[in-house]
Amino acid sequence: MVIHAFQNGDTLEQQDRALIARFHGERRVLSTSVLNGGCRDNLQAVFNHDCKDNGVKNTPLKAPTYEAHLALVAEEFGLDARFATGLSTAADMDNVAVVSETYDDLTVTAAVTGGIDVNGGRVGDPADWHEGAGGCIPVSGTINILLFIDANLPEGTLARALVTCTEAKTAALQELLAPSRYSTGIATGSGTDGTVIVSNAASSLVLTFAGKHSKLGELIGRCVMSAVKKALFLQTGLCPAQQFDVFARTERFGLTRLRFLEKHPAVDVLRLDALSKSSELVVMTSLFVHLLDQLQWGLISPADAQSGAKKLLEVAGISLAATDRGANDMVQQLITAFEAALVTMVEK
Repeated sequence: MVIHAFQNGDTLEQQDRALIARFHGERRVLSTSVLNGGCRDNLQAVFNHDCKDNGVKNTPLKAPTYEAHLALVAEEFGLDARFATGLSTAADMDNVAVVSETYDDLTVTAAVTGGIDVNGGRVGDPADWHEGAGGCIPVSGTINILLFIDANLPEGTLARALVTCTEAKTAALQELLAPSRYSTGIATGSGTDGTVIVSNAASSLVLTFAGKHSKLGELIGRCVMSAVKKALFLQTGLCPAQQFDVFARTERFGLTRLRFLEKHPAVDVLRLDALSKSSELVVMTSLFVHLLDQLQWGLISPADAQSGAKKLLEVAGISLAATDRGANDMVQQLITAFEAALVTMVEK
């Protein structure tokens, strides 16, 4: 089934558990895939594949290597694996978000699937997998982006477009305050994200700039940010309304609703849930958490963080207990104090 028709004759189809873009002309493709990855001028199609088997994630590979596995997947969808590149994900293809942006004679389209509730991470987070140790990269929680640019882009411009595309994805996650699952940071992506950028090598429109000062860069940013947000909402419900909750703000610091209830089973759950979505408390908690971020980034001192947090939360009726201002674990001390104050508020 064709879900999007491009002006240059290409089509984006949904076939079973895959999205397949078929080319009807010469295309230059930059792909992060292990199958025909890098920059290629001889590809005929690209795909994004849901790797789940009857809804089960992390199913065994069909071949000894991931590259050979993707080649078999391509063949199963009727593609010639020698002239195709593709990505895998545990996201549902029904939840794809397709967004186009146009300026004058230029159109950019992003087709995104995604979910980072399990595998969201911040660049530089501690990792536990090294290729030399063998094994396979997990695919649970992945943002896969197929980006189509109806213009002729040289190889270097494609590489710059990849940078702009990645910045846009990260900006979308920042605006959603999506948490890393491996640190207290805001996620910049998942550990298994993939991107394929397709440019129209047959186009008479040749563009050599894809940074933020160019219209091409602007269109890439706008359509990728929009598509990433839509895809995450469709797959996992991640959106501003879901994030408007005290525990959504504090969970990356270890204070979740589940953990709170496990430690304080006698609290009034209905009152807790009402408080956790109280506008004033959510806003003040957001500012409090941002203080913790700046403390960790070295932008403010522990003493200033404690002083600022105390003043902020007093507005919402929260009184923080004193902490050791010189402690290296000031972030955890402030979270512990916040938790104790929240218990007091619930029990009033």
